[in-house]
Amino acid sequence: MHVLIVESREELASSWADRLRQAGITVHVTHTQECAVRVLCAHRIQVVMLDLMLDDGSALAVADFAAFRQPWAKVVFLTDTAVFSDGSIFTHCQNACGYFATSTPVNDLATIVEHYVRAA
Repeated sequence: MHVLIVESREELASSWADRLRQAGITVHVTHTQECAVRVLCAHRIQVVMLDLMLDDGSALAVADFAAFRQPWAKVVFLTDTAVFSDGSIFTHCQNACGYFATSTPVNDLATIVEHYVRAA
């Protein structure tokens, strides 16, 4: 089972990845849209953990590419802003399955992601 984390902040991505690896999940960490697309071309991904506010590239482009290339992959959106806080992300992205604050406790996020990985 594979999870792709797309997060500009390395420390945050590492904390999520470490917790998921403890659960036996293979984790790919990228920090840009371009690198995320490469991973989506090379690996079968069950869940994408995707920061809406990437420093380099577009999170929506990553989600759209994932929906095209791997339609089974679920996307958990993460943000520290109010963007899409009205829930409209679920209208814009067919593969969205969650929307959470980046400040959500690591164990809580990991439990959610593990659920979607195992359901895949």
